[in-house]
Amino acid sequence: MNLEQIKNLNLELKNSSAVEIITYFLERFNGRIAFASSFGAEDQVILQMLSVISKEIKVFTLDTGRLFPETYELIDKSRHRYKIPIDIYFPEAREVEAMVKEKGINLFYENIENRKQCCNIRKINPLKRALEGMDVWIAGLRKEQSPTRTEMKIVEWDSLNGLIKINPLIDWTEEQIWAYIKEHNIPYNFLHDKGFLSIGCQPCTRAIQKGEDSRAGRWWWENPDTKECGLHKK
Repeated sequence: MNLEQIKNLNLELKNSSAVEIITYFLERFNGRIAFASSFGAEDQVILQMLSVISKEIKVFTLDTGRLFPETYELIDKSRHRYKIPIDIYFPEAREVEAMVKEKGINLFYENIENRKQCCNIRKINPLKRALEGMDVWIAGLRKEQSPTRTEMKIVEWDSLNGLIKINPLIDWTEEQIWAYIKEHNIPYNFLHDKGFLSIGCQPCTRAIQKGEDSRAGRWWWENPDTKECGLHKK
C-alpha cells in the first residue's frame, strides 16, 4: 500500500467511529489482521469492541519478562471474560541471557542505547514474530498520550514491519476511554487507580505526577520528545 492510498483511507475513515474503523479492516483483511495488546486502558476498550464485532481475530501480547503482577492478572481475567484466545510472545532466552550477562539486569538505566537494546530484544523482535503473515495490525494509540504521538493518524504504514497499522482510538480523549470502560464494565489494570496511566515493564514505569502527560511515567529519566520503545515508529 502506497502513501496516497494511506492518505485516501484516512480521508474515508475520518468521521468513522472506532467500531466502524475496526469493522472496515476486519471485513477486508479477514485472517490477516491482528490486535496487539499491552492490556492498558485503551487496549481493553478495543478488546471489548472485538468481543462484540468478531472473536475471529488474532490477539496477542508481548511478555517481556519484566511486567507487573497486576498485568498478568488482567491478561488472565480478560481471557476468561471475553473468551478470546490470547497469544503470548516471549523474547528469545539466549538473547536475554547474553544481554544481561554483558550489561546487567537493569542495564536500561545507564544510557538510552542500553534501554533501546533491551526494548529491541524483549519487544521488537517478538513483535516481528507475532506479525508474521499479517497485513494489518491494530494498536491502542492516542494523540493525547504524548508529544511523540500527536501527528499519528487513524491509518499508517508501518515500514519497519511492512504492513498497515490502524489506530481506531487515535482521537479519543482520556475521559472518553474511562467513560467507555465504566459504561461497559470493562476489567482494567488496577495500577491505573494508583497513578499509572501508561503501564509497561515494572522497572521502567512509575506513577505520573500532577500535570504530566499520560506517558510521563515511562522511561521517566529520558527526553519526553524521543522516548518510545520502537514498537510504534513508522
